[in-house]
Amino acid sequence: MIKNLLRLLVFASILPQAIWASRVANDDATAPQQSLNPVIQWNKALLTIVRTPGAQPSTVHPTHSFAILHAAIYDAVNAIDKTHAPYAVRLNDVPRNASQDAAAATAAHDVLVALYPKFQATLDTQLQQSLAAIQDGTRKQEGIAIGTEVARRILAIRSTDGSDAALIPFVPINAPGQYQLTPPNFPKPTFTHWSHVTPFALRRADQFRPGLPPSLASDTFSDDFNEVKSLGIQNSVTRTPDQTVIGRFWGGAIQNYWNEIAQTASEAHHLNTAQNARLFALLNLTAADSVIAFYDAKYTFRFWRPVTAIRAADTDGNPETTADPNWLPLPTNTAPDPSYPGAHSAISFASASVLRSFFRTDHFTFNVTSEVLPGVQRSFTRFSAAAHEAGLSRIFAGQHFRFDHNAGLRLGESVADFVTDHFLGRRESDDDRRGER
Repeated sequence: MIKNLLRLLVFASILPQAIWASRVANDDATAPQQSLNPVIQWNKALLTIVRTPGAQPSTVHPTHSFAILHAAIYDAVNAIDKTHAPYAVRLNDVPRNASQDAAAATAAHDVLVALYPKFQATLDTQLQQSLAAIQDGTRKQEGIAIGTEVARRILAIRSTDGSDAALIPFVPINAPGQYQLTPPNFPKPTFTHWSHVTPFALRRADQFRPGLPPSLASDTFSDDFNEVKSLGIQNSVTRTPDQTVIGRFWGGAIQNYWNEIAQTASEAHHLNTAQNARLFALLNLTAADSVIAFYDAKYTFRFWRPVTAIRAADTDGNPETTADPNWLPLPTNTAPDPSYPGAHSAISFASASVLRSFFRTDHFTFNVTSEVLPGVQRSFTRFSAAAHEAGLSRIFAGQHFRFDHNAGLRLGESVADFVTDHFLGRRESDDDRRGER
C-alpha cells in the first residue's frame, strides 16, 4: 500500500508546485534550523481552530478532535520509528529512513481537513510550509505516503464512533439533589449523548465510574455546600483576591491549557518528533476518554449544581444548610451540565498524570497563560500543583462542590493510569527477545 501511494506521489506530482519552491538542507525535527517541531506546530493549529468562534461543532467535544489528530500523527511517525506499539494502525514494509516530519505533517493536515473542511485553505498553506522545510527526495515522499494512509485509516476507524449522533433529550426532575437548568440564563444541557461515543482506549465509558455522590443529609454535603456557598458567590467576602484570580484564570476550555503545558514541557526537554508524537497522543487519548467517562457519570447521577442547591437548600432536609434565593456564582453563569464529577478536575488530573508518567517526575517549573485573562500567568513547580489549582478553581468560581473535585480527580487519574499502562508502550527490541531465550 505504501509503495503504491509513493508511486502516485512521485510520478503524478500531485503536490502543489508551491511546496517545491522553498527548501532547506536538512530533514526532520533534529535539523537545527527547524524552529518548531511539527507535532507541536499542528497541535497549535488545532488550538487555533477550536478557539475560533463557530468552528467547533456544538455537539462534538473538542477533545475528540485532539485525540484523532494525535492518534494519526503517532501511528504515522511510529510506523517509521518502530520503537513503540502502534495505537490503531499497523503498516507493513515501511522504510526506516522515511521522513517522520513529513509523515506527521501530512497525517495532521489530512485529519484536520476532514474534521474542519472550512479551514482547508489555511491548512493547505500550513502543510506546504511544513513540507517546504524538509529536504526533497525519496525520504520525504515516503513520509507523505505514510501520513496519508494512516490518516485515512484513523478517520475510517472513528467514522462510526457515535460522535455525530444527536443530543439525547434531557428532562429535568424537580426534586432535591437533581440537576435543574441553572439561572440566570437557564442553558440546555450539553453533550447528553457523549457517554455513548466509543472510547479511544477505555473498554467502556463506565469503566471507572465513581461511586454515588454524598447524600444530602451527610456532613460531607453540608460542609462542601457551605464552602462553595461562601467562596463561590459573585461578591464573596471570604474568597481571597488570589482565589478570585484563580477562579477566573482557569475558566476557559481546560484541555487547551494542558496541551499548552505539554508544549512547554516538550520544548524544555527538547523532545524529537517521535517523542512528541507519543507524548501528545497519550495526553489527548487520555483527555478524550476522561471526557467520555465523566459525561457517563454526570448523566448517570444527574446531581444538582451549587447554584440550584444553594437556592433550594430549604428542600434538602439538611439542617446545616440554609437557602439564598439570590445566590449566583463568580462568573454569573454555570456550566450547562450536571455537577458530579468535576470536568476540570478530571481532565487536569488525567493530564498531569500523563505528563508525570511520560517525564518520570512531577517536578517541572513552568508558567501557564489563560484563555480568558489575557496578560495573566500562573507559575508552578509541579504538574500536580497546576492540576490541583485548576480543580479548586471551580469551587472558587462557584461551579462545583469539593466532592465533585475529588471524584473528578480520582476519575482522571484512573483513566490516565489505564492509558499509560496499556497503550503506546515500548516494543521489545530484537536484542531483548534474544536475551529471553
